[in-house]
Amino acid sequence: MRSFNIRQPDQQLRAAIQDKIDNLNKPKGALGVLEDLALQICLAQQTLTPKLCHPSHLLFGGDHGIEREGVSVSPRDVTWQQMINFTRGGGGVNMFCRQHGFSLRIIDVGVDYDLSEVGGIINRKIARGTRNFLYEPAMSEEQFDRAITVGREMADLCADEGCNILCIGEMGIANTSPSSIWMHLFGNIPLDECIGAGAGLDTLGIQHKREVLHEAVKRAAPVLNSVQSVIRYFGGFEMVAAIGAMLRAAELKMLVMVDGFIMSACMMAASRLYPDVLSYAIFGHCGDESGHCRMLQLMNARPLLQLNMRLGEGTGALCSYPIIQSAVNMMNEMNNFDNAHITKYF
Repeated sequence: MRSFNIRQPDQQLRAAIQDKIDNLNKPKGALGVLEDLALQICLAQQTLTPKLCHPSHLLFGGDHGIEREGVSVSPRDVTWQQMINFTRGGGGVNMFCRQHGFSLRIIDVGVDYDLSEVGGIINRKIARGTRNFLYEPAMSEEQFDRAITVGREMADLCADEGCNILCIGEMGIANTSPSSIWMHLFGNIPLDECIGAGAGLDTLGIQHKREVLHEAVKRAAPVLNSVQSVIRYFGGFEMVAAIGAMLRAAELKMLVMVDGFIMSACMMAASRLYPDVLSYAIFGHCGDESGHCRMLQLMNARPLLQLNMRLGEGTGALCSYPIIQSAVNMMNEMNNFDNAHITKYF
């Protein structure tokens, strides 16, 4: 795996940033989470006057071999059908990108369908889906490296356009299964507490999913000897590409907007490789998938929204963008007590 040079932001500006926040014409702490968010953004950008430039969204698509075991209520055909739908502007991700002014790239890294002739989809297909991790690793080391490289490449393309805030989403039927296993192994949480309904499994379906994932972890245990081996054994191509994009964005000191259960699992995996990536992560929402709230707690993450969403695609993170913009506007547009000739009232 290619290495990344990710460093925690320099803290020398922290006192000056906090002083500016505290002297805006408001009671100290009155804007709550916006103040914490502004501090994080200013530190990441090393400035007292932050800005958001060319917000961009990457949507990676890929299929999963474990889908063959009936762990999802939706068939894998939905992956390619939705990928085509996104090119026509008809998905939830399209709506929110339009609403908030995000450019959108749709990337096929492993969809089990030939999308090479579909306009609007970037073809970086590694294989037509991962292998079934119930029986063998989902991907080879070479495939893992290629997926990381695709994510890195896409983050670079956004940076070249002037982007300094990157949102990442996914499309891949059955990808809550690897996410649950990553949460279990990286968070030391009992596996049953990490498994939910995904796209809508009933009680019997969830029980079957638990049995399959327990057996997969048991069989894989002898070869899980590193963070990378866990990611590679269970992950999807779209998930590993997302990790590559997150790591490269943090290396470039870009803000990284994190979506729901799957993208939070990817950020958790990324943070096990490079802990300082979390300094650049903004967690958009706490989703409705079982275990997401606990996963966020494992990263000491405070989500901006809780709307009971579980669509994926990056939609929950995109919904949080106006809050991020408000934190930036607060730093640049609010007056301070001295300039406004207002007596401090705290």
